[in-house]
Amino acid sequence: MSNIEVSRWNKGGLIVGVDEVGRGALAGPVVAAAVVLNPTDLPAGIADSKVLTANVRTELSLIIKSKAIAWSVGFVDNSSIDRINILQATYDAMHASVNDVVNKITNLQIAIDKLHLFVDGNRFRPHRIPHTCIVGGDAQCISIGAASILAKTERDAWMTDVADVQWPNYSFRNHKGYATVFHRSAIIKYGPCEIHRVSFLSRITVPPLFDGLK
Repeated sequence: MSNIEVSRWNKGGLIVGVDEVGRGALAGPVVAAAVVLNPTDLPAGIADSKVLTANVRTELSLIIKSKAIAWSVGFVDNSSIDRINILQATYDAMHASVNDVVNKITNLQIAIDKLHLFVDGNRFRPHRIPHTCIVGGDAQCISIGAASILAKTERDAWMTDVADVQWPNYSFRNHKGYATVFHRSAIIKYGPCEIHRVSFLSRITVPPLFDGLK
């Protein structure tokens, strides 16, 4: 955890860790998570989700959900990404998760003015809750690290349990929509499916795009 987290906790504040996953994928949603950890009952083993194995992430996600004061996950689908661009879609997913957490905090009768957002990255669309952007925050702050784990596990589960089942030709369970050689080859062979981000495929030679009629 970072000194800035400890300082805010020591002053009676609560931190909403916010992170996203899926920005660079060619298919599927961008997913964000917001997590308010209990500073007196912090989960052990939290780290940047990218350095953890899938099994460890899954175990930690269950622990985070059970110990957190509040948590939420926001999804924005590929159609919205194509319509408004990936940056705005990422902000939408982040705001959706934060808004849900704020509602849960309100229901717990915790003062909203105790909250401060810690957001991974160098920019963020302002929310009514004040925020601090932290580059590499998922590796520095336990609150952001927890959010990165929830976002990653929820998106991976969707790509495995939904996308891979409905569109098996693309083997989404193996690459989660990212631009692997197999995935790019499958797009060239079969064309995009309903969950591909058409705006991301300009450099991939593909047959005519899915027209929604097949």
